Amino acid sequence: MDITEMYGQVLTGTVTDLNKDEAFVQIDGKTFALDLNELTEIPELGDEINGFLYENQAHKNKMTTVMPFVVQGIWDFAEVTEVRTDLGVFVNIGLDDKDIVVSLDDLPFEHSEWPKKGDSLMVKLDIDHKGRLWGKLADIELYTQIARSPGADVKNKDEEGTIIAIRESGAFVMTESYYIGFIHVEEQSQPLHIGQHVKARVIGTSHRRLNLSMRPRAYEEITPDAQMIVAVLEHSRDKKMPYTDKSDPDDIKEYFGISKGSFKRALGNLMKQKKIEQKDGYTYLK
Repeated sequence: MDITEMYGQVLTGTVTDLNKDEAFVQIDGKTFALDLNELTEIPELGDEINGFLYENQAHKNKMTTVMPFVVQGIWDFAEVTEVRTDLGVFVNIGLDDKDIVVSLDDLPFEHSEWPKKGDSLMVKLDIDHKGRLWGKLADIELYTQIARSPGADVKNKDEEGTIIAIRESGAFVMTESYYIGFIHVEEQSQPLHIGQHVKARVIGTSHRRLNLSMRPRAYEEITPDAQMIVAVLEHSRDKKMPYTDKSDPDDIKEYFGISKGSFKRALGNLMKQKKIEQKDGYTYLK
């Protein structure tokens, strides 16, 4: 078997040599180094060991008994570790000394829609004819196969998930509950890119998917008056101020420049969102 056919495979070999850090395992005349710190006890010459084979970043043939969580035929989310506009993005699949590339051919044409470091992509291991390991990006059809169908009780619920595809009309999401969601461009609070973690609320369902919105509910919107109160509290000692909904209207007008009615509405808005609390004649920032 050619060595390029071994990369990415789980095979069994024989220990032919040892040093203080590594065991050297031979398979069909090819030698792979195995870190001894992976093993509970030092092997002996002639022992057989089963492990995953690959070429690391330093072009050294390696075996590991710690299986990567992404292999051939197994899809999982992998964290983006580096972005290269001339190549694609590198993702961590669980190998200590090697990240694999998701090719730019699998990524959106617009670089602004590419994932960023720390984002997550669902990939499986792909191996080309030269034995090189690649990350194959999941497409929308795969997500459709593994997604759940939403029930009637999801309306207005909060969901978190990962952007999996960008379209001109909006973005598709795989939620942590394994629903597919769609965020229309008018319901987005910012430009989105694949791999991005987002929070959104369910505003409806259609075609076995959730319709999502990143826009706040009406009561969650912070008015300019409420923003001013939060700013005052953030810059106050102990995050408190001697003004409440019981304060004198003239004192409120002099300090904040707004009427007591506007002040009370702003306080009510912030209390509904549990951003503030009132006690002992003070308003506190939570």
